[in-house]
Amino acid sequence: MLKRVHFPTSALPYLLVAPQILITLVFFIWPASQAMYQSFLIEDAFGLGTEFVWFENFEILWSDSHYLASFQRTAVFSLLVAGLSMGVALLLAGFAQRVVRGAMFYRTLLIWPYAVAPVLAGALWVFMFNPTLGIFPYFLEFAGITWNHYLNGNQAMVLVILAAAWKQVAYNFLFYLAAMQSIPNSVIEAAAIDGAGPARRFWTIIFPLISPTTFFLLVINMVYAFFETFGIIHAVTQGGPGTSTTILVYKVFNDGFVGLDLGGSAAQSVVLMVLVIAMTVVQFRFVERKVAY
Repeated sequence: MLKRVHFPTSALPYLLVAPQILITLVFFIWPASQAMYQSFLIEDAFGLGTEFVWFENFEILWSDSHYLASFQRTAVFSLLVAGLSMGVALLLAGFAQRVVRGAMFYRTLLIWPYAVAPVLAGALWVFMFNPTLGIFPYFLEFAGITWNHYLNGNQAMVLVILAAAWKQVAYNFLFYLAAMQSIPNSVIEAAAIDGAGPARRFWTIIFPLISPTTFFLLVINMVYAFFETFGIIHAVTQGGPGTSTTILVYKVFNDGFVGLDLGGSAAQSVVLMVLVIAMTVVQFRFVERKVAY
């Protein structure tokens, strides 16, 4: 019969966890609680007057056509960014998995873009698509396309989607490559012996086996599109032309720091927080179900 092991009580584990708890409290819990409190207030721009209005800020949001339009714009933007970045990453991971010589060199090149800051990534794409100096508008002229994202809202949205997706491809590539490498070679070899070609092996064996990774990346990329694309949009279009690229996170900044509507921007940030929490809960439920099966 095995004896139960008792470890002596020690303060060391609490001391090791304390810095992370402190960071979470200071940089997440406290700002989130302040945002929730301010969402029930109407304040003047200089902080000289405050009025508690309960849910009036939220009622104004859902009756504001500009906010509802930014909501729809964010949904389209996040889906396209997630789909494009994940699709390209899956394709590159499939090719990298088949590379035998120089595999580490190719994988390193594909990972590099993730180290680029969002603002720098946006500046890079601004220079490449500059209507006067950019190289891509020069080639697009031969196809009969006049490129000017400063005036054309659809072109501006395409540009920020491309920049945001390019920035996230490396992250998705890492997870897809790791998922593919975890598949036993015996399964792939058995399918090859049965006569299945590379495309059939991918869609009937590899892709279903990496579906948990795909769902995880879908949630992560949606959260990325909701929050971490602010720097790209600010560097590329600043929400313009007009409001054609003003997604939810940029509208929070624009209303709060430019329009000085502190209560309204706080209410918008609370809505964003609820959306991200909901997506995270869905992700955990999916993971728990997969583990149970």
